[in-house]
Amino acid sequence: MSGTLLDALKTMTTIVADTGDIQSIEQFVPRDATTNPSLITAAAAMPAYADVVDEALRFAKNAAGPEAAPATIVGIATDRLAVEFGLRILKIVPGRVSTEVDARLSYDTDATYTKAKEIIAAYEAAGVAKERVLVKIASTWEGIVAAEKLEREGIHCNLTLLFGFHQAVACAEAKVTLISPFVGRILDWHKKTHGRDFVGAEDPGVISVTRIYNYYKAYGHKTEVMGASFRNTGEIVELAGCDLLTIAPKLLSELQAATGPLPRKLDPATAAAKAEAKITMDEATFRAMHAADAMANEKLAEGIDGFSKALVELEGKLTARLAVLG
Repeated sequence: MSGTLLDALKTMTTIVADTGDIQSIEQFVPRDATTNPSLITAAAAMPAYADVVDEALRFAKNAAGPEAAPATIVGIATDRLAVEFGLRILKIVPGRVSTEVDARLSYDTDATYTKAKEIIAAYEAAGVAKERVLVKIASTWEGIVAAEKLEREGIHCNLTLLFGFHQAVACAEAKVTLISPFVGRILDWHKKTHGRDFVGAEDPGVISVTRIYNYYKAYGHKTEVMGASFRNTGEIVELAGCDLLTIAPKLLSELQAATGPLPRKLDPATAAAKAEAKITMDEATFRAMHAADAMANEKLAEGIDGFSKALVELEGKLTARLAVLG
């Protein structure tokens, strides 16, 4: 069907599917796809993907050796499952897949760096070039430092759980490939804090991404901006023209069903006139700005905690399935 809002959006923004559900990706055929621990855990619980779970466990058992404890096997399988989903997704999308580093490592630069290298090695062993993978890392100071090192080695990173302007500036100066500012979670915080809803251009999440986009374009930062975590299509419409938008299947369906004009809201040609003064970021500045930003402080910690809990849940499911497989 032509003339939909989704069709119009695709003319100015790269559409990315925000899901681990391979069937949804097949339906919408986006250029890229992103996953996270919560999405992988949800997909792993679907009967349709029981074979993917079993394949990850078989791989882990073989890698761990015959004497390995179940916890060791499950640890390997947890990492492998994200790669297994990624490999299947890459058979559908023409572009890249984002695979997340264990969120429990978010405040450990060295561990994040090592785990990212392991993820890339797993893809390369399966015949996938590293250019097709974005390693997702939480936008802590420690994560950004790890990403800077990885980028210098040609490993592309997607800095996620990004809520504050200071996080965005630090990512740009670290020359990361892409950032994922979380529009909907910013809105959630402001709705709860102020006791009212925000719509359209006044949505705090929309304002945040618009600010970041204009700053990046004004100062020539190459880092791509990918709005994420949407609560409604209104937020997406207000960010038409953003480099990329990662959208859940439900909202993709709504955009596909809707018609009408879709004016471009973000444009590099007008960004410079709307940008603010340039900031130079270092660790002290980052930490001071983070401490002063109650929303970013709270939502980053909450996001890391949520993804960590999803991993614990996934490990429980894998442990139970391993017992059945024997």
